Amino acid sequence: MLLRVAGGLLIALAGALLAVWAHIPLPWMLGALLVTAATRIAGLGTACPRPARNAGQWVIGTSLGLYFTPQVIGHIGANAGPIVAGMLFALGLAFMGTAMLRRYTDVDFKTAWFSSAIGGASEMASLAERHGARIDRVATAHSVRVLLVVVTVPFIFQWWGVAGLDPTVPGPRDVHGAGLVALVALTCVGGLAFMKLRLPNPWVLGPMLIAMLLTSNRVELSGLPEFVPKVGQLFIGWSLGDRYRPDFFRAAPRFMAVVAAFTVGALALAFGLGALLSLWSAAPIPTLILGTTPGGIAEMAITAKVLQLGVPVVTAFHVSRMVFVVLVTGPIYAFLARRQRNSA
Repeated sequence: MLLRVAGGLLIALAGALLAVWAHIPLPWMLGALLVTAATRIAGLGTACPRPARNAGQWVIGTSLGLYFTPQVIGHIGANAGPIVAGMLFALGLAFMGTAMLRRYTDVDFKTAWFSSAIGGASEMASLAERHGARIDRVATAHSVRVLLVVVTVPFIFQWWGVAGLDPTVPGPRDVHGAGLVALVALTCVGGLAFMKLRLPNPWVLGPMLIAMLLTSNRVELSGLPEFVPKVGQLFIGWSLGDRYRPDFFRAAPRFMAVVAAFTVGALALAFGLGALLSLWSAAPIPTLILGTTPGGIAEMAITAKVLQLGVPVVTAFHVSRMVFVVLVTGPIYAFLARRQRNSA
């Protein structure tokens, strides 16, 4: 097992360094993701242990929390309306994806619904299992969606040339040894508490909440060393790429094609919604688009951070959307299922 993990890490690192050399956007995440996924699909038996993904998520969560100074929180409050619009947009996408999967594939309603909900992949898989949906299809749908969003959006934004349009400087930037130790300890306690309480995305949201509470109250223990965000991106990319298996493209190709078409449509709608929300918000259009894209919190936050596109606003959009979707997806499914049974 140790050799499989070491081999996986070396492959992910090689992919990241190759991406840095090729000047592709988000090289430490995308390079690790693409090369790891390619080798796993090719049949190479490497492995990424769960603690590596947790560590990557901890880095992202902690670094995000350090952006939430009192001034930034006020700026987020000014975007409350657009953030609510983004939450409702995500719910609308779930109905759109469900309709497409029901129309063009053979999956049942419950599988189509949980495959289309724009929430965390693990949370949606857990809900799917609880309600008797096909977990393999649900997991595949979210893998395809996240992969497409993570790969396409940074290239679109790089081609667009909008990097640095909405920079936000994190609170504490200087690294202090004792303060860094205290920051690591406190944020890890936050992650463990979220995990113990079985809350969604514990190693992103737990550390982020602790770092945010500290920063918003002007308690600046330490910044993170410059290399740490790169390591976090590497681990996130490695763990995403490790999900893929040799039979990935052979399993339900029609289902995956419809999920891909849904994702492309959702991205197009997100670009349109971002442009509309700019009439309501002072945030730049690229920031609003990134806030409404159907990607994961960690991946979209990394994109915002590297491209300097309003990290706190994008984070607020995605955290609010994820919490909202996780809370309402199950009850809405139960309501719709009852209506179907009553009308049958």
